[in-house]
Amino acid sequence: MLTTSGVFKRVYVYGHTRDDIHTKLVRLQAESDRGIPRPERASKVREYLDYWLASIAKPAIRPTTYAKYETVVRLYLRPGLGRHRLDRLSVPTVQAFFNSRLTAGDSIAKVHVMRVVLSAALTRAMREELVSRNVARLVALPPAPARDRRPWSVEEARRFLQAARRDPLHAALTLLLAYGLRRGEILGLSWDDVDFDQGVIHVRRQVVRAGGQLHLGPVKTTAGVRELPLLEIARDALIEHAAKQLLGNSVSEWDRERLIFTTASGRPVEPRNIGRSFERIVRKAGLRPIRLHDLRHTNSLALEEARCFSP
Repeated sequence: MLTTSGVFKRVYVYGHTRDDIHTKLVRLQAESDRGIPRPERASKVREYLDYWLASIAKPAIRPTTYAKYETVVRLYLRPGLGRHRLDRLSVPTVQAFFNSRLTAGDSIAKVHVMRVVLSAALTRAMREELVSRNVARLVALPPAPARDRRPWSVEEARRFLQAARRDPLHAALTLLLAYGLRRGEILGLSWDDVDFDQGVIHVRRQVVRAGGQLHLGPVKTTAGVRELPLLEIARDALIEHAAKQLLGNSVSEWDRERLIFTTASGRPVEPRNIGRSFERIVRKAGLRPIRLHDLRHTNSLALEEARCFSP
């Protein structure tokens, strides 16, 4: 049979009965007739996942996404499926693995993420003609539970901003609510991105955590580079924040970036800290809990009724 290295090699098949062997030979012959090559060497799933992460995923995806994929492979896919041969990975095997993760207490959403990562790796394996199908797509998983994602009303948004007045990240939370930006995009803003004369905010970069460190990089997509009108509520919050920043921050190697939101030592703010502040304020104010990400849906109301937000 033709192999992936371009040469023909003799193939041996084994089975419990003569019929099993005949069936396998017929299938292999049919694949050979269609020009489908056999892998030169049967690799384990763990070997292919390691290769896929390093050579395929890492150069092509964002550092934060890669970190998520690497964690899923290291903690779940490699220990659970790594010993199996890649070309013999079956639907029942993968189904049993996902079922075991659910039985062990993993959430449905978490197991869905595992399938996404495994499916991405197997899709690449199909393109490299190492497997004939993506078995991860054929398993059955329960649907993720629906969440209440109703955005805040204008009144709820106004109450939130009032409660956030004394928080050090008040201006960042105001921008999140008014524009629906990602937290990393807010934290990546510099004073050079705000044109008070023209009334424009330029969104160009974001702060992300990857490899255990904070990095300043481009926004998630090219469409993410955009100009936004400087709303009055955002202008007031930024001016107030600038006055506090001049009084409180020390000299830092990040000063050349002129970031708007920094720690007391002048370093970038950890994106998770915005989430912590948000949850604390919501809880203390007795507001209906929503995810920080849901502010991206609330902002349509904020843009229409920004005048109502002024405390």
